[in-house]
Amino acid sequence: MRTLVPFRAAFPLVAILIAAASGAHAQALAPLYPQTSVLDRFPAETGGPLTLAAALDLALKANPDISVALREREASEGAVIQGRARPNPSVDYLVEDSRAATRTTTLQLNQPIEVAGKRSARMAIAERGRDIADIELATRRAEIRASVVSAFFEVLSAQERTRLAREAVSLAERATDAVSKRVIAGKVSPVEETRARVAEAGTRVELAQAQGELRVARQRLTGLWGNPVPRFERAEGDVGVLPPVPSVDLVAQRIAASPVLTRATIEITRRASITALERARRLPDPSITLGLKRAEELGRDQVLVGVSIPIPLLDSNRGNLLEALKREDKARDELTALQVRLTGDVLQARERLSNSRLELESLQRDVLPGAQLAYDKASKGFELGKFSFLDVLDAQRTLFQARNQYLRTLTDTHRAAAEIDRLLADRSAE
Repeated sequence: MRTLVPFRAAFPLVAILIAAASGAHAQALAPLYPQTSVLDRFPAETGGPLTLAAALDLALKANPDISVALREREASEGAVIQGRARPNPSVDYLVEDSRAATRTTTLQLNQPIEVAGKRSARMAIAERGRDIADIELATRRAEIRASVVSAFFEVLSAQERTRLAREAVSLAERATDAVSKRVIAGKVSPVEETRARVAEAGTRVELAQAQGELRVARQRLTGLWGNPVPRFERAEGDVGVLPPVPSVDLVAQRIAASPVLTRATIEITRRASITALERARRLPDPSITLGLKRAEELGRDQVLVGVSIPIPLLDSNRGNLLEALKREDKARDELTALQVRLTGDVLQARERLSNSRLELESLQRDVLPGAQLAYDKASKGFELGKFSFLDVLDAQRTLFQARNQYLRTLTDTHRAAAEIDRLLADRSAE
């Protein structure tokens, strides 16, 4: 004959099991990652020269946007853990009759059973969400890297522009001094000295503008790692190093493999898993019941076994399934639209990069040497009395305009290359 566990002994046992399960669950909810403040990770660059590699290292370690993407990645890990969880059981305790002699006490354990692949679909949804978070983190890192490269070369260009402005002031001072001496000697009109001083004042204004642009560029660069007050002495690098123009075939390959399109493709898969889950939810989950019943009047324990199956009569989950299907179609349409938009943006950035390279080659080959030669000849001719000071001013203005145009084109070139890397999330240089 089979011996049953007495009811009074079974209840404490069930309570102990519930408490142990709750303790294990609490341990599972312990923080998976150390809770550190984002502000604690903001470094500051040293006071010496700053290289591009050092700037990239600072930004990739402390940029707030990267920290946001990292937290999302950590949160997605919790979603995966939760997606693997099974339904919790429930305990029912029922007392019939208030008189002890005729009282009937029931304790039963109910366990829902997921059917139709609900758990596997839920796990797939969470895992695809984690994959998307991984891509978002990598994309954010690549975007920050492109921003640092662009901002760093803007600082280099601003430094060079400031240096040229100082040189212009120095040349204007020497020209004013030379004109003043010739006015004293009676060789030129005092009007020439006035023009020289006006030109010198103009170069000082340009120097102040260049210095202001340099300060803004420095703050924009250090702001990428959360430092509002730049500490580095100067950016160290060659502003004349030009990025290559990728071929059309290479651009097409990088577009096809870009994380942006990969993310959209994974989103379609995630939406398909959501559709599968909503379709599976149309089939209700049964619950299995196992318990003990103590009848004091009979003086014995009874085993309870049962099955509960909900009837999907009033709610067949049609609305949620329709929504999931339409959002899956929307994800496919978004992939198509994103591919068209990304292709257009990348090709436009490539065209800007190619045009900037051609303009730089023309400036280096023809404009800058010609402007320098014209200025040298005008200055020498003025010293020999062959040219007026107005000719020197025109030549000087043309030279510095050509140099500033060269620096602006250099900045545009690096900006276009960084835009391509940002759009395609290029991580090859990391």
